[in-house]
Amino acid sequence: MSFPKELLGGYGKYLQKGFVRHKETHEHLAVYGQKPQVMVISCCDSRVTPEGIFHAGPGELFVMRNVANLVPPAEDDTSLHGTSAAIEYAVRALKVKHIVVMGHAKCGGVLAFRESANAPALKGDYIGRWIKLLEPAAISLACMPVDKIDDPQLAMEYAGVRQSLKNLVTFPFVAEQVSAGELELHGAWFDIGSGELRVMDPETEVFSVSEDALALNVQSA
Repeated sequence: MSFPKELLGGYGKYLQKGFVRHKETHEHLAVYGQKPQVMVISCCDSRVTPEGIFHAGPGELFVMRNVANLVPPAEDDTSLHGTSAAIEYAVRALKVKHIVVMGHAKCGGVLAFRESANAPALKGDYIGRWIKLLEPAAISLACMPVDKIDDPQLAMEYAGVRQSLKNLVTFPFVAEQVSAGELELHGAWFDIGSGELRVMDPETEVFSVSEDALALNVQSA
């Protein structure tokens, strides 16, 4: 089977425009390595691209994408942990200063969890087992809702981000850096249709449009 022609065509355009525009940056990164200050944990949904949303260039973001932008709790076992490995590398090797967990509107992973919450995951079903990570978020949402939202999908998307942030500090190396003031954890949510970005207040855990983002947008206009 041949390599997808649309990808080759896209690469050609990138080489002529994107790569040329950042040629010196690429050369510098190739020699000196990457030193991003921010890690973004986002959904693998093709409509949500952290580099595009945050207008980030090469080497500026360390991105981990998975189904429903979930962070599992730390586990000391011999299983394979891709997301955990990425977090460990970001914190211990790259020494990032910020980790952003970004959810998004109409998340298919969250919808799948909501539709199958009362049904056991099929044996061998990777997605079913993975989205069970949302169970603690659903329990918290039912017992102590942070905010009153009529849309259950949106409420669960928010709750999933909050739970992932809680799971992050179960990793000792993350908790240590946070306690030392060397690492900050952030929650965010992106609306695919409107382009709106909502940021979670660390004290209230409520999501709202960032006033800082609006102010910066006015300044750059």
